[in-house]
Amino acid sequence: MKLALKIMFIIFIIWMVTGMYLVNTEHEKAQIVMGLGVFYFSFLFMPFFIYYRYRDGKYKKYILNDEKLKKAFKNMGKEE
Repeated sequence: MKLALKIMFIIFIIWMVTGMYLVNTEHEKAQIVMGLGVFYFSFLFMPFFIYYRYRDGKYKKYILNDEKLKKAFKNMGKEE
């Protein structure tokens, strides 16, 4: 899966570089190429990346709950 993400990212970079070249040369389809690149990034690459990063429950350490908030506010008062 990591290899697939790398390949997808390289495709995205090449796509955007091609789009920037077309924009600079004022090609008639430049805006379409750039728009499809953003679409590819938003709806194909990012969901796949997010799934890959958080599939094993790694996201749980980033979720705020009452215990973590109380601990953060308690430590904030000590620093002053």
